[in-house]
Amino acid sequence: MESPMSDVRSIALDEMEIGLSAEAVRTVTEEDLEMFAKVSGDYNPVHMDEEYARATPFRGRIAHGALVASYISGVLGNQLPGPGAIFLGLNMRFFHPTRIGDEVRTRVEVKSVDLKSRKAVMDCTCHVGDKLTMQAEAEVMVRKRRRKADD
Repeated sequence: MESPMSDVRSIALDEMEIGLSAEAVRTVTEEDLEMFAKVSGDYNPVHMDEEYARATPFRGRIAHGALVASYISGVLGNQLPGPGAIFLGLNMRFFHPTRIGDEVRTRVEVKSVDLKSRKAVMDCTCHVGDKLTMQAEAEVMVRKRRRKADD
């Protein structure tokens, strides 16, 4: 079995440019919600119990917001900037719920780069179809130079 890290390449701080972007697509599954609840301890019935969730304004189960936000972490850690990046902060806002079966397109785009502090600010979005479900701004510490193994 090939490692998911086999095609991963990190982008060094001196290679980052405003507007550089990366995307990933994930489909939310029942198993994702179960595993996320187990890891996080968040068993809110709006995520786990269809009967309960039908009686809420969402009219059915929704994915954990933090699960959707974790897709941003995946793009940051695997693609842009990639391995070695340190996630420092995330300011996020949700607009629409994400449900089991939804295909979430996560996009991260470089908004600013500060060579002195070794930090980059990224604009982040999650869409389901043409609906913006979440928008965020992430702050990331980035390696100054690419390692020779990444060449």
